[in-house]
Amino acid sequence: MRQTGLMLESRTVGQGPALVMLHGLLGQGKNLATAAAGLAARGRTVTTYDLPNHGRSSWTERLSFQDMAEVVAGPLSGPVDLLGHSMGGKVAMVLALTRPELVRSLVVVDIAPTSTLGAVTAGESEHERHLRVMRALDLSAVASRADADAALAKEIHSARVRGFLLQNLARAGDGWAWRANLDVLARDLEALAGFPEVGSPYEGPTLFLAGGDSDYVTDDSREDRGRLFPSARLVRLKGVGHWVHSEAPELFVEAVDRFLTAAHE
Repeated sequence: MRQTGLMLESRTVGQGPALVMLHGLLGQGKNLATAAAGLAARGRTVTTYDLPNHGRSSWTERLSFQDMAEVVAGPLSGPVDLLGHSMGGKVAMVLALTRPELVRSLVVVDIAPTSTLGAVTAGESEHERHLRVMRALDLSAVASRADADAALAKEIHSARVRGFLLQNLARAGDGWAWRANLDVLARDLEALAGFPEVGSPYEGPTLFLAGGDSDYVTDDSREDRGRLFPSARLVRLKGVGHWVHSEAPELFVEAVDRFLTAAHE
């Protein structure tokens, strides 16, 4: 489905070869700001996007990887290096598989081209729990961000995760509102957990960069990675979890810069 008239929020820093970076579920482009600045300092023009239904970008009636890839492809005038984390990594893979002429090289951060639910507790994945708790929050009773944090803490015990989720909370007049389209994300979460069979194998240089302590990229995904991305190699960063770019920013920038430099040679 071609979606027109959508506003895609972006931020660009640096000068040099173009690198586009895509965030994960319930994230925003600004989550990648530190990594973007580090890579821009290495001589690149780095653009981060708020994906549809996230941040300051437009909301849509449905959400799929094909739709998001099409929206990201819209402003691209030529081939770019493309990097995506988690959900953004799936968007990046779909874009590479369907529009390879736009992708010079591909970096996929802690995700695989397979079904990915995240940790499951009592029959509910972590993504399902996050969305359920956020949607249940009575925003009319929230006087401050601390109030919202206290409410989320009843079920989401990690302060780091709550801080990440609360980046979606913004002032709206005298009250508060979620920037992310929580209803659509919750409804289409099953589709986002999967991976579509689209396009043809992407032959370009590809790096899968995974957290050594994360379970999002397993040995079971090796066959699919090799089938769809025959030039890919996998690098695991020891002692790092799912949020590779924020948990180990210097290692992340070094690994990505080394790969992109080699890809341009």
